[in-house]
Amino acid sequence: MNLIARFNAWERLMRLDKPIGILLLAWPTLWALWVSGGGKPSPFMVWIFMLGTVLMRSAGCVMNDYADRNFDGHVERTKNRPLATGEVGTREALLLAAGLSLCAFVLILPLHRLVIMLSFVALFLAASYPFTKRFLAIPQAYLGIAFGFGIPMAYAAQLYVVPPVAWLLLAANVFWAVAYDTEYAMVDRDDDLKIGIRTSAITFGRFDVAAVMVCYAITLALLALYGHLEGLGRWYNAGLVVAAGIAAYHYTLIRGRDRKQCFRAFLHNNWLGAAVFAGVLADYWLR
Repeated sequence: MNLIARFNAWERLMRLDKPIGILLLAWPTLWALWVSGGGKPSPFMVWIFMLGTVLMRSAGCVMNDYADRNFDGHVERTKNRPLATGEVGTREALLLAAGLSLCAFVLILPLHRLVIMLSFVALFLAASYPFTKRFLAIPQAYLGIAFGFGIPMAYAAQLYVVPPVAWLLLAANVFWAVAYDTEYAMVDRDDDLKIGIRTSAITFGRFDVAAVMVCYAITLALLALYGHLEGLGRWYNAGLVVAAGIAAYHYTLIRGRDRKQCFRAFLHNNWLGAAVFAGVLADYWLR
C-alpha cells in the first residue's frame, strides 16, 4: 500500500470523512465553554478544546473499530471499514489511537491541573466505551458520558472547579446521546441481533420510538433547568424551543423505523446541538 492509500485508510478509520461525530462531541463542549466563560471564552481556549475534540473523536473511532473488528465484517454498513477489510492492521490501529491521544494530552498541558486530571477519566471513557456494547443494555448512556466529558473539563479550564451545574449539563448530554444514538442503532438493529451486540434499540424493543422521544424531552427539560440556574434568559429559551421543534421533526422520521430515515434523523441532531448553541450565543450578545 502506497503512502496516499495509507493516509486514506487512516482518514476513514478516524472517520474524518464523516464529521457528524465531531459535531455531536463539539456542541456540548461549546455550550459549556461559552457559559462557563460568561459568554466570552478566550479564542485560545476554544481552539484547544475544538482541536482536542477532533483528536479524541478520531482516537475513539479507531478504538471502536479495533473493538468491533471481528463484528464489522458481518454488518452491511460497516463491512468496508479499514480494520474489517485488513487495510489497517491491529497494531497499527493501536499505535494510531495512542498517537492521537498523546497529541490531545499535549494540547491541554498549558491548562489548569484539574483539566489534566479529568483528561485521564476522559481517555478511559473513550477507550472503554466500545467494549461496553458487550455487556451494557444501554451502552449509549455510557457514550453520552464519554461524548460529554468536555463539559466538566471546560468548566475546570476556566473556573478551576467543576460546579454542580456542569454535571447537570452532562446529564442532559447523556439523555441526548441516548436519543440520537438509539436512532443510529435502529439502522443496524437486525445485524446487531445476529452478531450479539447490545444496543438501546434492541433493549427498548417496540418502545424504541417512544424511548427516543422521552429522552429528547428529558434532555430539553434538563437544559431548561441548566439555563435557569446559569441565569440564561429568553434567547436561550428560544433556542430550546427550536431544538424541541427539531426533536419533533425527528419523530416524523423514525416512527416508521425505516433505516434510511432513522439514519437521517441521527445526522440531523447536528442542528439540534447548533440550535442550543445559537440560543446561548444570542442570550449573551443581546442581553
